[in-house]
Amino acid sequence: MTQTTLRIATYNIHKGVQGLGPARRLEIHNLGHAVEQLDADVVCLQEVRKVHRREAQYFAHWPELPQAEFLAPEGYEAVYRTNAVTRHGEHGNALLSRWPVLTHQHEDMSDHRFEQRGLLHVELLLEERPVHVLVVHLGLIRASRLRQLQQLVRFVVREIPAAAPLLVAGDFNEWGPSIARILGPAGLVAHTQGRHPTFPSRMPLVQLDHVFARGLKPVGVTVPHGRNWWRMSDHLPLIAEFVWPDSP
Repeated sequence: MTQTTLRIATYNIHKGVQGLGPARRLEIHNLGHAVEQLDADVVCLQEVRKVHRREAQYFAHWPELPQAEFLAPEGYEAVYRTNAVTRHGEHGNALLSRWPVLTHQHEDMSDHRFEQRGLLHVELLLEERPVHVLVVHLGLIRASRLRQLQQLVRFVVREIPAAAPLLVAGDFNEWGPSIARILGPAGLVAHTQGRHPTFPSRMPLVQLDHVFARGLKPVGVTVPHGRNWWRMSDHLPLIAEFVWPDSP
């Protein structure tokens, strides 16, 4: 029997723009090539623009498509849901999948009025087996993040069958043991042991980006480095690989 490796990437793309003020530059086209290079079965994205009217006027080559659709490699299906509505547009989480998408939904995870946050839930079909994926982007305030993690666990219990394989990926804005401590009772375990710093991308010191799994066996994790990667976003992508528990 051939062992199928499931390759999952999570990447905060910083809305496709780097820099501040007049020095800011459009990176969404480079990010499109980068997503292809990840060669992941599923790409979980955070800080994805659906529309931004001011930036579309400022940058001559702003894509006509929403960023999730623009970044999807050929043959991938894009799922996007809005977390935050702002003066000039909106942004949220997205998932790009080689696998067929069965269903998807969104849950508001905003903990206070200063940050709009959300959870994207997508059910995929791989080799006739359903796999659930949650894409998250948690808050900047630690107390909020802990409450959002508890909300995530309640969502899993309420919405996802107990025996179903589950992946939770995203920018957790957290690098301590609290994530594993809160997600552990829901059967979710880290992709692998050890530190894999992803932030800040130029000189990564902490791991804010994680993949947790239930019902799948982790076999490896990588974080690409180099100038091309740190120029595109303030985060580096993280790629985790899994196999089915019954794989030889």
